[in-house]
Amino acid sequence: MEDRLADVEIKLNLAEDHLEELNRTVYRQEQQIKLLQDQLRELHRQMAAASAPSAAEGRNLNDEVPPHY
Repeated sequence: MEDRLADVEIKLNLAEDHLEELNRTVYRQEQQIKLLQDQLRELHRQMAAASAPSAAEGRNLNDEVPPHY
């Protein structure tokens, strides 16, 4: 009986360790997703600002020098 109880305790400890590791993984992934969402919002904002009519009016693409010159 004691052997069975010891086995159950070992399995319980392993399950708790796995659960803690999964919780840490989910937390890290949530932080990464939040960061990516913030970056995507900023990129979207920058693209919207760049394509706004007021920004394009004062800019002529023929006047711009390509990056290799």
